[in-house]
Amino acid sequence: MYVCLCNAITDKVIRKVIQQHQPQTMKQLRNLVPIGTDCGKCIRQAREILIEEQENAPMMIEVA
Repeated sequence: MYVCLCNAITDKVIRKVIQQHQPQTMKQLRNLVPIGTDCGKCIRQAREILIEEQENAPMMIEVA
């Protein structure tokens, strides 16, 4: 499904970027994917995807 119509960004693209780069904030995500640069209607959906992917991500345990 298209999340950002202005830049033709799908939810799959956003999810893949989140899984690969693990951004923690919308600002970090926006640096990786050109969302919210024009009309801004995609920001809410992108934030929901970011939160959903963060909740589904395996917990990283710091060892050292």
